Amino acid sequence: MPKMKTKKAAAKRFSFTGTGKVKYKKMNLRHILTKKSAKRKRHLRASGIVNEADAAKIRKQLLPYG
Repeated sequence: MPKMKTKKAAAKRFSFTGTGKVKYKKMNLRHILTKKSAKRKRHLRASGIVNEADAAKIRKQLLPYG
């Protein structure tokens, strides 16, 4: 059985925490920032955690060696 290839697009978007949860960067913080409130921008800076149903698919199909 050959080795599975990592989906490179997923590798650039997701990473893992120490406990194995899948982490991602939140969207909507690239441009048109003047109309967004400071509180909203501050909360978008924090990384998000993928819910467990989607995380299982990411771990198995997209990042098999992550």
